[in-house]
Amino acid sequence: MLKTIFSISGKSGLYKMISQGKNLMIVESLIDQKRIPAYTTDKVLSLGNIFIFAHAEEIPLYKVLNNIKEKENGQKIPIDLSKATPDDFRAYFSQVLPEFDRGRVYPTEIKRVLNWYNILLDAGITEFDPEEETEEITETEKTDSEEEIKKPKDEIKKAPKPQKTAIRKNAIASKTTAVSVKQQPATGKMRQRTKQK
Repeated sequence: MLKTIFSISGKSGLYKMISQGKNLMIVESLIDQKRIPAYTTDKVLSLGNIFIFAHAEEIPLYKVLNNIKEKENGQKIPIDLSKATPDDFRAYFSQVLPEFDRGRVYPTEIKRVLNWYNILLDAGITEFDPEEETEEITETEKTDSEEEIKKPKDEIKKAPKPQKTAIRKNAIASKTTAVSVKQQPATGKMRQRTKQK
C-alpha cells in the first residue's frame, strides 16, 4: 500500500497515485481528495521507499508506522504535533524506535513521520506492510496445459508447445516518477530508494 502513497516536495499532506503516464502521474490528496498532476521534475517520494537511519541499519518506514500503530493501539497519536517541542519528538520516537540515530534524524523528520501516520489513519489506511508479489498463470494457459495432457503422446510430440507467460502482480509500477534521492548527512536523515525498471 505505501508504494502508492507519496509525499511531494512543496506540497503538504500525502497523495495516492491514481494513474501514471510517461512524464507524469495523477495523484489524489488523502486530506481533501483533490487531484493534481505530479511531474518527473517534482521531488516525489514513495513512502514505500523511505528508510529511517538507525545505529545498526536503516529501518523501513512501514516498520516504524507499525510500531506507532502498536503503541497507540491503532489510534491516532495523542500529542499535539503543532505544539510539541524537539525534546517531545525525540522522547516519543525513542519509544517506537529506540535504536534511531539521534545525530542524523532531526525532530523535523520525526514530526513529519508522526504527521504521516495520522494522515494515513484519517484516510482509513491502517495496513502498512508491503504487499507480496505473486505469480499467476492465466486461464488460457491452464486450459492449454490440461488439453495437452489429454492428447496422445504422438500428438504432443508434433504439436508446438504453448508459450506460457507468467503474470507478475506488483504493488505499483514505479518508473522514474519517484526520484531517487539521498540527502546529505548535514541536512537529511531519511533516504529514499527506488528500483529502476
